[in-house]
Amino acid sequence: MRISKRLMVGSPCFSFEFFPPKTPAGEESLLSTLRDLAPLSPDFVSVTYGAGGSTRGVTADLVAKIKHEIGIEAMAHLTCLGHTRDELGSILDRLQALGIENVLALRGDLPRGDGGPQDGSSFRFASELVQFVAQGQKSGRWSLELGGACYPEGHLESGTREEDLANLVTKVDAGLRFLLTQLFFDNAFYFDFLARAKAAHIQVPIVPGIMPITNFEQVDRFTRLCGATIPMKLRLQLERYQSDAEAILELGVAHATVQCVELLSRGAPGIHFYTLNKSRATRMILSALRAAGW
Repeated sequence: MRISKRLMVGSPCFSFEFFPPKTPAGEESLLSTLRDLAPLSPDFVSVTYGAGGSTRGVTADLVAKIKHEIGIEAMAHLTCLGHTRDELGSILDRLQALGIENVLALRGDLPRGDGGPQDGSSFRFASELVQFVAQGQKSGRWSLELGGACYPEGHLESGTREEDLANLVTKVDAGLRFLLTQLFFDNAFYFDFLARAKAAHIQVPIVPGIMPITNFEQVDRFTRLCGATIPMKLRLQLERYQSDAEAILELGVAHATVQCVELLSRGAPGIHFYTLNKSRATRMILSALRAAGW
């Protein structure tokens, strides 16, 4: 199933992001999580990609297993930093041979203490990776569909949001068919971003990314890394209950559910959940959304 076609159906598209486990026990735990989610009929899941391709074999195998054995459509993340053109070509060849149809094309994180790409990288930007795949599509080598990432609050490395949006236009024009946003906790950022993207003539579906808060210290660390803002009212509540794990979970689920209801009510094409490989919070939210008729 090509994800862009599913996003055009009209009913909300629900999806989940996971990262590859490091051990066989971790993989079995993840597959158990996916089986728990399967009755809620997620439209697809995505599997992340380690820095410099450190999990590339695991990512490909896990995506194939999810798609063919569990029966849930799966998308592989692919980052270009740390790879030559030939390496990227081989990875894409393997994904296609495994029957994978959808790939999330990303730059990847810069190595710490380095202002440039890793040694051996053929590309500096995700847009170059998208152009590379588009060339392979034209030649008939690949028939993969590409999605990409976007940043409602702006990318940390961009000087301004306008600069970040201009970079996104380049990436979309290179051949992206849909976008998944970075996580956010204030829907105003998403709706403002939609308006700016529309003004820039970006017409592909933009799916909001939501991460239910289940651990205050963890989400505080993530938001510092990606530049997402925690609204002050929510932050104060999290700080108040940070020693009570169950209270944090309930607060996180409640906030994310309210976010999702507003997003869907105002026309978002779906929700992409950042799960951190845990099913409980996302299962609670999606169950509530399904019960409400979404």
